[in-house]
Amino acid sequence: MINYDEVINEKIKAVKPSGIRKFFDIASEMDNVISLSIGEPDFKTPWHIREEGINSLRLGNTRYTSNKGLTELRDEICSYYRRRFNVSYKGNENCLVTVGGSEAIDLTMRTLINIGDQVLIPEPSFVCYNPLVEMADGEPVVVETRAEDKFKITPELLEKAITPKSKILVLPYPNNPTGGIMERSDLEKIAPIIKKHNIFVLSDEIYAELTYNGKQHVSIAELEGMKERTVVVSGFSKSYSMTGWRLGYSLAPKPITDAMTKMHQFGIMSAPTTAQYAAIEALKNGDKDITAMRDEYDMRRRLVVEKFNEMGLTCFEPEGAFYAFPCIKSTGMSSEDFCMELLKSKSVAVVPGNAFGESGEGFVRVSYSFSVKHIMEALKRIEEFLQERK
Repeated sequence: MINYDEVINEKIKAVKPSGIRKFFDIASEMDNVISLSIGEPDFKTPWHIREEGINSLRLGNTRYTSNKGLTELRDEICSYYRRRFNVSYKGNENCLVTVGGSEAIDLTMRTLINIGDQVLIPEPSFVCYNPLVEMADGEPVVVETRAEDKFKITPELLEKAITPKSKILVLPYPNNPTGGIMERSDLEKIAPIIKKHNIFVLSDEIYAELTYNGKQHVSIAELEGMKERTVVVSGFSKSYSMTGWRLGYSLAPKPITDAMTKMHQFGIMSAPTTAQYAAIEALKNGDKDITAMRDEYDMRRRLVVEKFNEMGLTCFEPEGAFYAFPCIKSTGMSSEDFCMELLKSKSVAVVPGNAFGESGEGFVRVSYSFSVKHIMEALKRIEEFLQERK
């Protein structure tokens, strides 16, 4: 008998499974569950984008692309970032097309981290950063953000977390799970600290198109002296509802892009060809789709926040992404217990806040990337759950 525990890499064994998927998997085995747990748009990929993907198959465009991705796509990505976020890149030098934004994050970590380098990770934040740092032989350093600061990373929090080993700051805004954003004035306060300590930035901007209250996303790469020390990561999943197409990209200085391309070349070869042709259409003609979906999310956002506050669960008003992060401390329950009891008694699945870091304890993440009917039924059951516990 083979002892597989002795065979599997110790580092991989030590990585904890995703707390998001844990509740999703439990819910998937139950009947009549209403899930607000997964951050996936309920919209179909707009037809003109799907049609372009289909057309690429009709034309027989099914071969590998270059490792970095189709030249036209990389040029369109750079044109899009210049047009929407006022940052200029060159497609042939600075852009790499990846299998989802997740691959771009992984490549960034493995490219920049040497053994023992520290990576500053604001939390609560998405679940992938810590494990990817650990698997790249780095050391995650948690920077706990607070509801009273709108879950922003402040100069004080950043300066306190920096050590001589600090190499990278992850900037996960608009934020999953809190919906917090960093405005230009916030970025301008931390940029001098980043430059002073010679730190690089991984700016995860996958939700850049989903900001509300008239706010516009600002990339830290736009600030003076920051583009040369920033890797921007984004993709098509959230803004164009293209999750299953698995397409993302990075924008970075040429030496970093070239190094990331080497790993991508040997590990992946190239991103899916059909998805790349569809993405070209999205970038060229998808602005109206972004606006329509964002307006719908905004309506749902205001509805969800209002309902949670009416229930007595204080809810910070998210200004980005498509998540609410209500505080459940008033129930006296832990985040895990709240979610498990809600799932068992009312068949509603939400995600415990501590899945996104210990600073998320006392909160739960609720995705409003579902239909209003779906959301309203879930909120009704949550309110019943709270009333029954009084």
